[in-house]
Amino acid sequence: MSISLFRKSNRVISQSEAQTESQRLFAEAQTVIPGGVNSPVRSFRSVGGAPRVIERGFGAHLFDVDCRRYIDFIGGWGAAIAGHANAHVTRRVQDAAAQGLSFGTSSPPELALAKAIVARVPSVEKVRMVNSGTEAVMSAIRVARAATGRTLIVKFAGGYHGHADGMLVKAGSGAATLGLPDSPGVTDAVASQTLTATYNDFASVQSLFAKGGADIAAVIVEPVAGNMGVVPPSPGFLHGLRTITRENGALLIFDEVMTGFRVSAGGAQTLFDIRPDLTTFGKIIGGGMPVGAYGGPAACMDLVAPIGPVYQAGTLSGNPITMTAGLATLELLDDAAYRQLEQLGAHLEEGLRRAIADTGVVACVQRVGSMLTLFLGTSQVSDDRDANSTSDAMFAKFFHGMLDAGIHLPPSRHEAWFLSLAHDYAIIDATIAAARRSMTLLS
Repeated sequence: MSISLFRKSNRVISQSEAQTESQRLFAEAQTVIPGGVNSPVRSFRSVGGAPRVIERGFGAHLFDVDCRRYIDFIGGWGAAIAGHANAHVTRRVQDAAAQGLSFGTSSPPELALAKAIVARVPSVEKVRMVNSGTEAVMSAIRVARAATGRTLIVKFAGGYHGHADGMLVKAGSGAATLGLPDSPGVTDAVASQTLTATYNDFASVQSLFAKGGADIAAVIVEPVAGNMGVVPPSPGFLHGLRTITRENGALLIFDEVMTGFRVSAGGAQTLFDIRPDLTTFGKIIGGGMPVGAYGGPAACMDLVAPIGPVYQAGTLSGNPITMTAGLATLELLDDAAYRQLEQLGAHLEEGLRRAIADTGVVACVQRVGSMLTLFLGTSQVSDDRDANSTSDAMFAKFFHGMLDAGIHLPPSRHEAWFLSLAHDYAIIDATIAAARRSMTLLS
């Protein structure tokens, strides 16, 4: 990596001695923004060092305020499946913005995007647009409770469903116990309405239903876990959830904020041939703009105001710029696009596996489509306990090795790497080579 030089007084000093513009801006941000960031993982707390302040993105690359270029595997945390500043999406957004930014009324783009989602996802007959994945989950849970007349929600340890109070719950002393608050400000009363099971452990779900199935309104699950790192469902696990919820009169909610329109044209539910009762969406359907949505059969969605009693509203819901960006992105995601993403993902997975074998590092790669995670310090991850057994120290060292090589990974061992249509084989090969070099630092 080339060393940039700065002139201070009459002495030329190396970049390592100087404060970079990213460091300066991050220090300044900490005076007016909690932790200097607007979402905690961006702070680099788990990997050390100062975050890079990014001023633009193009294709598969990010560019920081110090004029460094990085191959990007954050991908807007999954939203940038078309790559950054994609010409088709950008042109459509610019045309829409010229007509006005927000009307607070119905507009054609929200209808067009809703029809596109319904056409792609067999379980969804109607969909309501919101502004974030957190809002989508919060609303879907409210609908589930109204539909069933029940209170309790089952989630899985390590599964992230936004930061609504009831979802900030951990397993406590056991994998299938009543949850305890996982954040100050979440009351015991709210936390007690969330039960926690172990992902890929169907017996833990059966135990919860055996104890209180008549009070369980819904089970919510990431069909492919992405917030403990990428953890695919074990054979039969999702089908088991579908069966047990139906047998007990509970709803099954798929949180497809991450997997929706990424792992297949119809999301994970199409990939695994399962129809949940409700689905939450985000990321890709906004094309990089703030967005969320929830949908399902008309029988459930017609409970939502104004035609039903379940109240939910939002000033910017269905924003025409966001809807236009999302629709333009979906237009790019045809069969050829998914084949391309699968091939690139497989190439990266195989290259990382070869690097692991050649360097002797204890690690594993887990992938579904164009999302994957390299877990360091373990040979397999099936649930949050496995994920938590991976090595913070190894990942931090690997992360900074990759960053120094110009490759920006998500700054956490618990996150997914995302590929886009802008990545190509040359970029993937460069990433594999850098990963091999970084792994040698660990062995």
